[in-house]
Amino acid sequence: MYIITTMITVSVYKSQGIYKGFHCLGHAGYGKAGRDIVCSAVSVLVINTINSIETFLSEDIEVTVDEQIGKIHLDFQKAPSEKAALLMDSLVLGLTGIEENYSKKFVRLSIKEV
Repeated sequence: MYIITTMITVSVYKSQGIYKGFHCLGHAGYGKAGRDIVCSAVSVLVINTINSIETFLSEDIEVTVDEQIGKIHLDFQKAPSEKAALLMDSLVLGLTGIEENYSKKFVRLSIKEV
C-alpha cells in the first residue's frame, strides 16, 4: 500500500555510470490538483523522456504507471544506448532545475548507485 505524498521523489538508478532506470512517486503539493505547476513540470519531463525513448529509440524498457498515487517507474532491461543516456541526462538536468527553483519541499531528486 502506498501513501500519497505531498512531495515528488525521483530516484534515478545507475550502475558504474550507466543508467538502469528511474522511479518517480508522489504529488508536489505546490498547488491544487489540476493547477499544480511543479507537478505538471515534473510530469512533462518524465513522460516526454519515456515517450521519446519509446518513439525514437529501440530500447528494451519496462514502464509501470499508477496515476492514482503518481507513480512512474522505468527500467532499462539492458544497457541504454548513448541517445537514451542523453535523454536521461536531459531528464536529470530538468528535474535538478525544478528542485533548485521550487525547493526540496516539493521535489526531491536523488541519483542512486545500484
